[in-house]
Amino acid sequence: MVYPFCMTMIDQISAGLQAVRAQRPLIHNITNYVVMNSTANALLALGASPVMAHALEEVEELAANAGAVVLNIGTLSPPWIEAMFRAGRAARTHGVPVVLDPVGAGATSLRTRTARRLLAEAGPTVVRGNASEILALLEDEAHARGVDSRHTVDQARAAALQLARAHQTVVAVTGPEDFVTDGTRQARIRNGHPLMARITGSGCAASAIIGALAAVQPDPYTAAVAGLVVFGIAGEMAATDLPLPGTFQVRLIDALDEIEESELRRGIRLDEKPTA
Repeated sequence: MVYPFCMTMIDQISAGLQAVRAQRPLIHNITNYVVMNSTANALLALGASPVMAHALEEVEELAANAGAVVLNIGTLSPPWIEAMFRAGRAARTHGVPVVLDPVGAGATSLRTRTARRLLAEAGPTVVRGNASEILALLEDEAHARGVDSRHTVDQARAAALQLARAHQTVVAVTGPEDFVTDGTRQARIRNGHPLMARITGSGCAASAIIGALAAVQPDPYTAAVAGLVVFGIAGEMAATDLPLPGTFQVRLIDALDEIEESELRRGIRLDEKPTA
């Protein structure tokens, strides 16, 4: 889909959601055992078509024919690492957008090393992580507590800008508020709900949803902003009467199916500006 230059951000977000539902792009996920089911369900609810595949014999073929590739390092092993590099290279060769989710970068040397190599060699279009993960891509002294962040989004802003400029990519730092930059533009997104931090895989789902938007939106910065706005507002819809986490997780899938332009326009809380 080609978006007219004069469209506002909310127009582009709404058009992107409609395009996902109309085109049902194939999103190739090499992701972790913990979230395969929930991530696939989130993509299906949104309107995309997920495939969860990591076999070395097929990842290059799948990546080359996908609308987007999502690389998630949550549960690493040597064959999965090799599959990620093969898929990333194939996607890059064929012009397929790649979303990198550096889960737990900073927690162990294996995760940190793998995430940095993927950033350098796979050429991701978008990198989405929490503050500690983004800092770990740049700073040896940044440490995560498992896969949870020990840092705030504000603490990772400078690192996000530096990474975006150095690697010509879009960096999305997620937390209570989200920060997205391509090194030239930046956005602060204030959508979402605290319950999103109390279920497994919300960050992984956010990365996959960014992948779905990147498959239909030619500007990766807009795709990242759109994915986080859509996911954040869906989280607010799911938390309307403050359910417990288990109920919230089910309702979040329902909200991704139900969300429409009216909810986006009514609920968006977004500030944009050029970088200094």
